[in-house]
Amino acid sequence: MDTDVVVVGAGPTGLLLAGDLATAGVRVTVLEKRPAGLSNLTRAFAVHARSLEVLDARGLADELLGKGQPVDRLRLFQRLTINLKELPSRFQYVLVAPQYEVERLLRRRAEEAGAVFRHDAEVTGLTQDGLGVTVTTADGSTLRAEYVVGTDGVHSTVRDAVGIPFPGRAVIRSMVLADVRLTREPPDLLTVAAANDSLGFLAPFGDGWYRFIGWHGNRDVGEDEPVDLDEVRSIARATLHDDYGMAEARFLSRFHADERQAPTYRKGRVLLAGDAAHVHSPAGGLGMNTGLQDAANLGWKLAAALRGVDILDSYDAERHPVGRQVLRASGGILRIATRQGPLIAALRTAVIGMVSQVSPIRRRAALTVSALGVAYPSPRGAHPLVGTRARDLPLEGGSRLAEALRAGRFVLVAPAGAPVPEMGRAPGEVDPAERVLVRRADGGATTLLVRPDGYFADAAPAA
Repeated sequence: MDTDVVVVGAGPTGLLLAGDLATAGVRVTVLEKRPAGLSNLTRAFAVHARSLEVLDARGLADELLGKGQPVDRLRLFQRLTINLKELPSRFQYVLVAPQYEVERLLRRRAEEAGAVFRHDAEVTGLTQDGLGVTVTTADGSTLRAEYVVGTDGVHSTVRDAVGIPFPGRAVIRSMVLADVRLTREPPDLLTVAAANDSLGFLAPFGDGWYRFIGWHGNRDVGEDEPVDLDEVRSIARATLHDDYGMAEARFLSRFHADERQAPTYRKGRVLLAGDAAHVHSPAGGLGMNTGLQDAANLGWKLAAALRGVDILDSYDAERHPVGRQVLRASGGILRIATRQGPLIAALRTAVIGMVSQVSPIRRRAALTVSALGVAYPSPRGAHPLVGTRARDLPLEGGSRLAEALRAGRFVLVAPAGAPVPEMGRAPGEVDPAERVLVRRADGGATTLLVRPDGYFADAAPAA
């Protein structure tokens, strides 16, 4: 083997995965068709609470906070405000930060851990057998690895090469995307508005620039049609009722939104993550976040498989339902926002009223958008915590659980002063002796075994 794992695509998903693998001692090579140093100005910009927790468990969240704008409220359709200050997390907001800042931090971590990057390396095909995978690039060279992960986006060459279909359809066309400067400051929150057969979204980066995404139902042109600032202003006025004096744009683009999901995220020794596995509308800002969490789930399982403990099928079993849920959530927001007619208007009013007035529904909406509510299936008879997210805990010595997870291993959290109980090997755990042992400082009496991706593998009374 030339390397243990080849990751195809150096977007946020591929970069986080490469860093996790390299931290675990895996030889990983990242192939990226873009030239080195080319900025990735894409439409991702929102980093939700669960993704910030994932980055915190890798020592990156606090630095990223200095590169973006925390926003603790979401306003939908001028009438519904979702307060994120109630989220059960250290991060009670969504961070508006450019995707290239997320990539910069993740790439630095991966390189420091030993990941190898090859740019101008467009993958043109691959073949696999019982022992490994051979990847071919455009220059005719090949690379042999035990596993390959396609994080190469909606037009994934890896997915096509192994014959995994990507069913779905385009749900909205000719959306405009712009990074703009404003001469009048809007409310300091994320705003989604629908009016006059149009959709508008505005979010602050915190450095004087704002991200605007818009769509006008009566304008359906090709993606190669140029976008100018007048078109952006027109959609903003139609939806937000103000263009806030848009005076300058550093980035203008047009795109369409698809809803697609691969029926499986694994075929033999080839796996998919991020947009290569699922893609959906930008409503809710869930795309990059779902990909980051795919990578967090997959990395430690790949590392375990390379050491003889293969639970890779659990990656598809756990993450495929999450991808399906994200498609439904983002699609629901989009349809409520864009479809017209008296029945749709009545439904929109009813939904907004229900979410506004019923606290459990409002809380569930916040947990869904932030991904804090994601939980994985657990075996029958397991402790109720198994498969749920491990909330950050204070530990003895002044540290936190997120810091203990930075070693990339299972963490055993024992009660203060109690003897450490013997827990059996958890699924995917190579050697229980490699666990990080810490003691909780919150007064809790339950012993917790936390997976490397921050979900509970087991729990038991202190006795």
